[in-house]
Amino acid sequence: MIDAISLSVFRHRLEAIAEEMGEALARTASSPNIKERRDFSCAVFDSTGRLIAQAAHIPVHLGSMPMSVAAAIEARDISGDDVVVVNDPFAGGTHLPDVTMVTAVDGDKRYGYVATRAHHMDIGGMSPGSMPLAVDTYQEGIAIPPVTIRRGGVWNDDLLDVLARNVRTPDEFRSDLRAQAAAQSTGETRLRALVARAGKDTTFAAMAALIDYSERAMRRTIDAIPDGTYEADDVMESATEPGRVHRIRVNVIVKGSSVSVDFAGSDPQVGEPVNAVISITASAVMYCFVCLMDIDVPVNAGCFAPIDVLAPLGSIVNAKPPAAVSAGNVETSQRIVDVVFRALAVALPDRIPAAGQGTMNNVTFGGWDPRRQRSFSYYETVGGGMGGSPKSPGLSGVHVAMSNTWNTPVEALEYELPVQIEHYRLRPGSGGKGQNPGGDGIDRGYRFLVPARGTVISERRQVAPWGLAGGQPGAVGENRLRDEPLPAKAEFDANAGDLLEVASPGGGGWGPPS
Repeated sequence: MIDAISLSVFRHRLEAIAEEMGEALARTASSPNIKERRDFSCAVFDSTGRLIAQAAHIPVHLGSMPMSVAAAIEARDISGDDVVVVNDPFAGGTHLPDVTMVTAVDGDKRYGYVATRAHHMDIGGMSPGSMPLAVDTYQEGIAIPPVTIRRGGVWNDDLLDVLARNVRTPDEFRSDLRAQAAAQSTGETRLRALVARAGKDTTFAAMAALIDYSERAMRRTIDAIPDGTYEADDVMESATEPGRVHRIRVNVIVKGSSVSVDFAGSDPQVGEPVNAVISITASAVMYCFVCLMDIDVPVNAGCFAPIDVLAPLGSIVNAKPPAAVSAGNVETSQRIVDVVFRALAVALPDRIPAAGQGTMNNVTFGGWDPRRQRSFSYYETVGGGMGGSPKSPGLSGVHVAMSNTWNTPVEALEYELPVQIEHYRLRPGSGGKGQNPGGDGIDRGYRFLVPARGTVISERRQVAPWGLAGGQPGAVGENRLRDEPLPAKAEFDANAGDLLEVASPGGGGWGPPS
């Protein structure tokens, strides 16, 4: 029996392992996306592969990572010190640039697993940054099933050569992989030390107790929602046909301390990159219910137990191969959050906020850097407005919902890349008016110093983030190249001197404006 104080100590020690893994990764990575924006996540799993502890990293990574860990355990006989790598979206992944590493932690028996997921700057495919307007996943880059990339401390150089040959920035890719492996080693060392100090039996008992505690807390949270069926729908904007939308529908069915979240009626998967795999959909749903918890609870496998996610196979929220999925991770995940919250707003009108910006405003570009005599590739997301809530106005210029990355400092970006940030400012008045108004979006301008090819993948350029309880919608976003409008999702070729501007949406307002 683990007492409450001991359980709290174990929780924070396990979460500290994940946090330290993240620090090791950020400090040893090469790409600005990992070392500056911290587009990565780290977690600890028990000996059966159940999520035990995670750092406060990126929701869309952390909620889906257990499926990648399960795929790695099933596909490979992982021994202690082995490193298995996987990015296949149909094996628990998100989209191809997100590469997951899994390591078994062994002593006299299996203690658990540690895992990292990091967004690499390029993974091949038809455009720099590996987030093209693809029609299938083959165009998006190289897919890696669960494979052993390091065994017994020795790297599989043949596999590394194959992977590096398929990306535009091979040296950076190799360096970032080794940074992930260093983070894995940090996690191994710390988990072994914890077991050595506390003992195996006590550690395993604490892991089980943490999962049980989180499940009880989640069931109390769901039990506080009135029983019933709550419906909502929302849309994704087409990447190929202006004005066309793809609909996502949900029925949230609450019964006692359990909930079913059913996406029946959502549109079929499409020949565009907006399809989401089931790991993304489950991750977004879990995020919504974790947000409803009014106490600080460890987010682990126990939080998943009372939640049943149902999504038709072959739909936009449960795509099957070879669907293109690069935007499903970053954009459709946001819309799933919006639609689930919109349904829950009927049940909990005094708790649910208006819609946030509903997009990550993804910008990728690449080309040849004559200063360094090498190819470059870059990816970042841009913050926007948070929705106003029953308790407070929305924040301005922040990442919302499934994104939790940092800002790329202008100095770091301009040092690493032949690009100049022309302006970086809020969009005053873009938040929806209300008793508690929505936050304002951001306007970010990129001046290219060399020719570049790129992609913008964004949302809420046609359909504004909705307000609640009489609040007004936030302003839609805008994309511009050379002062000419770009659609929500666009590939572009820029000349030296061209200016790309991404203006993100504001959040919806809550309550009637005074």
